[in-house]
Amino acid sequence: MAYLFTSESVSEGHPDKISDQISDAIIDNFLAFDKNSKVACETLVTTGQVVLAGEIKSDSYVDVQTVARDVIRKIGYTKGEYMFSADSCGVLSALHEQSPDINQGVDRGTPEEQGAGDQGMMFGYATNETDNYMPLALDLSHKILIELAAMRREGTDIPYLRPDAKSQVTIEYSDDHVPQKITAIVVSTQHDDFDEEAAMLTKIKSDIIQLLIPRVKAKLKPELQALFNDNIKYHINPTGKFVIGGPHGDSGLTGRKIIVDTYGGKGAHGGGAFSGKDPSKVDRSAAYATRHIAKNMVAAGIADQMLVQVSYAIGVVEPMGIFVDTYGSAKVNMTDGQIAEKVTALFDMRPGLIEQRLKLRNPMYSESAAYGHMGRKNETVTKTFTDSSGKSITKEVELFTWEKLDYVDKVKQAFGL
Repeated sequence: MAYLFTSESVSEGHPDKISDQISDAIIDNFLAFDKNSKVACETLVTTGQVVLAGEIKSDSYVDVQTVARDVIRKIGYTKGEYMFSADSCGVLSALHEQSPDINQGVDRGTPEEQGAGDQGMMFGYATNETDNYMPLALDLSHKILIELAAMRREGTDIPYLRPDAKSQVTIEYSDDHVPQKITAIVVSTQHDDFDEEAAMLTKIKSDIIQLLIPRVKAKLKPELQALFNDNIKYHINPTGKFVIGGPHGDSGLTGRKIIVDTYGGKGAHGGGAFSGKDPSKVDRSAAYATRHIAKNMVAAGIADQMLVQVSYAIGVVEPMGIFVDTYGSAKVNMTDGQIAEKVTALFDMRPGLIEQRLKLRNPMYSESAAYGHMGRKNETVTKTFTDSSGKSITKEVELFTWEKLDYVDKVKQAFGL
């Protein structure tokens, strides 16, 4: 029997995502000048206010207030009428030194000896239903908001858009887990005030369906374009007026959109957030590493979809174990437990070696803090950072290293494919 599956995304202007982007920009600025920085930075945003809290151990000094304002300005909160503006909001820093009790279990001289920065379990997932090995409902939800933000910045076709927005896509699947059609799309977008609410709702709904959706569709492969149909149920700003938004409409916190950040409800999640954490925190680094494993395994043809779990004890070098679930889609004559044994031999999951393999001690995290950490484009960019003394540094930074398909040949060889 066919079934429905739904995923959501939120825009870069959503309060929680503002917090994530500020936290990750602070990480990047510390790593740019001291690659060994240890950072755990939480951000709270609300009406006219940003609060930074957490722990830092670094040889560099970063003007975190300036970093926060730069992020807010880049997102688009630049007008006083938003009640949250880059130039006028307060920025309170309560960042302090990292606990030496935690640090003693992590820093051990060599990457091979580095302990995990926390206990817990982390999951990675991949499916071959899209070219980027991501669940389709989440991928489309992200794409809708990426295009909406592009149109907001263009300011021509839909000039009344404000930064806060959410999307949601529901897809019908066949019994054998193949997407058949899109059944529902939800878009809620913040907007300028209108004189008449009824006219406003009509205008916004028309613009989203007639202008935004065709732009999203045009960038998809023909087989995905075919999933769009005349019977899609659209819910556009279903509560009505959405003028009050962003941190003025709802407070935001770092790490409160972990399902948006990962797989949209597919697979599983260990519960730990990513943004604001340097890579010694396995909540982040091991989640990236398990995604890297799952993606390379599916790309190599081991299974149509795969979930990989790894778990750690704080301060302990070796993981507690690796678990694999292929959901019955394995293409090799092995049990999931036997596949997990192969994975353990192929991928060194010691925290320090994960950092080295995925080049995680680089200032690469700001780009991941909106529109998902997984399924993104692996590319090298040039980034410039300025410390509190005015010293600037320019770095070539490789982004989304965990999305590389650099282990496919090794996997095929190990499995005799």
